[in-house]
Amino acid sequence: MTANDRSKLDRVLVEARRSAKEREQGYREQALKIYPWICGRCGREFTHANVRELTVHHRDHNHGNNPSDGSNWELLCLYCHDNEHQRQLETAHDKGSATTDVATHSPFANLKSLLDAKKRS
Repeated sequence: MTANDRSKLDRVLVEARRSAKEREQGYREQALKIYPWICGRCGREFTHANVRELTVHHRDHNHGNNPSDGSNWELLCLYCHDNEHQRQLETAHDKGSATTDVATHSPFANLKSLLDAKKRS
C-alpha cells in the first residue's frame, strides 16, 4: 500500500467516524437509546437484526419538534406507524367531508323506471 493510498484510507475512516457521530445525534438514534426496542402499539420486540423496522413517530406530527428528552417521540413498528398516519389522514378527511364532500350523483335514481319499462316490453 502506498502512502497516497494510506492517506486516502485515513480520510475515509475519519469521515466515516464523523458521519457515525452525527447520525448518533439524530432523533432516531436518540430515541433508540432512550426507549426500549418495543413497538408502542402492538408490543412487538426488536433486536439488532430487525431494528431497522422500528420507526420514530412524532406524537404531535411535527418532525421539527425533537426535544432531547424524547417527549414527542414513540417507537412504532413500520406497520403501526403506517396505520397511525393513515388514521390521521382519515380523521382529517372525515372532518372536512361533513360540509364539503357531499355526493350528488345517484347511479340508481332511474332504476325503477328502467325495470318497469323492461317489464312492459
